[in-house]
Amino acid sequence: MTSNQALADWVREVAALTQPEKIHWCDGSQAEYDALIADMLQSGTLIELDPETRPRSYLHRSDPSDVARTEHLTFVCTPERDDAGPNNQWLSPADAHARMDALFAGAMRGRTLYVVPYCMGPIDSPLARCGVEITDSPYVAASMRIMTRMGAPALRRIEREGSFVRGLHSLGDLHPERRFIMHFPHELSIQSIGSGYGGNALLGKKCHALRIASYQARQEGWLAEHMLIMGIEDPQGRLHYIAAAFPSACGKTNMAMLIPPQEYQGWKVKTIGDDIAWLHVGEDGRLWAINPEAGFFGVAPGTSRHTNANAVDMLQHDTIFTNVALTEDGRPWWEGLSDETPAYDWQGRPYDPANGPAAHPNSRFTVAARQCASWSDAAERPSGVPITAIIFGGRRASLAPLVLEAKNWQHGVLLGASMASETTAAATGQVGVVRRDPMAMQPFCGYHFGDYWAHWLATGARLSQAPGIYQVNWFRRDAERRFLWPGYGENLRVLKWIIERCQGSIDAQETPVGNLPLHGDIDLTGLDVSHEHMRQLTHIEPQDWLSEMDEVASFLHGYGPRVPQALHEERERVSQGLRQQASG
Repeated sequence: MTSNQALADWVREVAALTQPEKIHWCDGSQAEYDALIADMLQSGTLIELDPETRPRSYLHRSDPSDVARTEHLTFVCTPERDDAGPNNQWLSPADAHARMDALFAGAMRGRTLYVVPYCMGPIDSPLARCGVEITDSPYVAASMRIMTRMGAPALRRIEREGSFVRGLHSLGDLHPERRFIMHFPHELSIQSIGSGYGGNALLGKKCHALRIASYQARQEGWLAEHMLIMGIEDPQGRLHYIAAAFPSACGKTNMAMLIPPQEYQGWKVKTIGDDIAWLHVGEDGRLWAINPEAGFFGVAPGTSRHTNANAVDMLQHDTIFTNVALTEDGRPWWEGLSDETPAYDWQGRPYDPANGPAAHPNSRFTVAARQCASWSDAAERPSGVPITAIIFGGRRASLAPLVLEAKNWQHGVLLGASMASETTAAATGQVGVVRRDPMAMQPFCGYHFGDYWAHWLATGARLSQAPGIYQVNWFRRDAERRFLWPGYGENLRVLKWIIERCQGSIDAQETPVGNLPLHGDIDLTGLDVSHEHMRQLTHIEPQDWLSEMDEVASFLHGYGPRVPQALHEERERVSQGLRQQASG
């Protein structure tokens, strides 16, 4: 089925180990997708939603023990333990292979082995990379068609280039004690067993596009990042692209699909991607980005017409939902979508509030990116798009201002490395617990964070036209715990200021921690935000920031001698400036 001998041999080896009933090489065609859907409907793997209101859309219910990424069962298997870093769980490659070979032995008996060739990125882009996932899950095969450029064109590219990332996946018996994900960066391979959940089973996503790709990127001189990519076009037709990293629960997908407020007629937002960016240094000295994905695998709860109308609209057809609730007439439902009461919860039980939320908090939708009204065909450009600004965000009730500009690339890397968010009561039972999530890559960097930050610094040194780096915080609160900033579409006002700073068309207030907006430079027209609130939103308290820098110092030292000295020096520069400001 392929002229690539290494791929053909690997498929034979896997088949001999896993013993499937048959082998199917995926071509990515519509007919194949339709057949996969039909088979899953017949087996009960999928439930068809109301064809009138949700045509060609389906519900998948995963095992109740299999509803999220299994971080504690995810390993990076490097020959040397320290190369994986304190940010990863480590297992030696030999031990990992022995454990997984035993679990994969006979795991596909009675099932079909699907060979899924795919391309991460535009199929003709020199910035794209290919992989092959072997799986026994038709849900995975169908979802990979939505999420990647999957099928015959990807296989032809693999045969032409010869290289590909190997991903082996089996549902196994779905037992939590026999559920593991192993990454072998030096082998460019992934093995996952015991889970059918997207992030654990769609190996092109976090496993390939971040953990393996981040390692590849360091070897090859680019960056694989947990970032959205969006374009912002002003009324004069000038277009700027922004890449932004946010930890979970900070509105990344909402920002990628942002709808401009009424006061910003003529402004347009172009969605390139909502989750992953691959960034390369161009011949012109700028940073260029592609979105390696072709679809959205988004969290459903909280998605509404108020928070993200573009997302709600794109989910009206041709969508696979996972672990959402159902209305009596067969429509998908989740908390935040509407005020109605669903008939069935995510496990198929008659809805009873005593059983908890109707939709699982991590319930998902899988949908082609082209269905989003704000999607831009620039996402298919082989060259990618040039990045004007990089944004790091987090959820902080105090301390962090609405927006902060890094003084230079080195300072920007420190901002990214020290990124933090405060937990919410819904997530942990405690409010305000600060968790560091460098560049929003804590669960996804495939090697030692110290080496990763050094690679960021080295990448900046190769840029003659580096993008500006910014930190934003949409979640600052007043003394009564009320949000000071409305967020959502109004965030465009802050993005406009960022673009103006990158253009050099406005000045800023310099502080030791970065540059802040001057009074009146963020447009508040038509917005119920007082000048006093803006003062609070852009206020820097030196003593609080000195404490923050002390915590950052402890955090960086926790990664040992591999942390670049330049980051320690940058942190000390900020602290020295704060001490001078506090004493003056």
